[in-house]
Amino acid sequence: VQLQACGGGLVQGGGSLRLSCTVRGSRNSINIWAWYRQAAGKQRELVARISRGDSPDYADFVKDRFIISRDNAATIFSLEMNSLKPEDTAVYYCNAQDRWFKEYWGQGTLVTVSS
Repeated sequence: VQLQACGGGLVQGGGSLRLSCTVRGSRNSINIWAWYRQAAGKQRELVARISRGDSPDYADFVKDRFIISRDNAATIFSLEMNSLKPEDTAVYYCNAQDRWFKEYWGQGTLVTVSS
């Protein structure tokens, strides 16, 4: 399985961005799709995740602002980010976990929110 993220960039505070992650390879083995982020000098943290058949989970700091989604074929999953804040500035990584609990990571995409 290979993941490729895109969609990062520079945005003003209050603005919106949409990140996408393309999944290649054994897509049908994937059970969990997720987005993480890592700000400079901080640990990587979970932003949102979605499982087969379950409702999405969100970190408290993005609830009601971000939306995670995936297409039915599980070829692309996305993170719609609204009402962005400077503290959302980070490198965002897409992540997938297969039925054997192996994890896969995309290369990361930088999101910068100006004040």
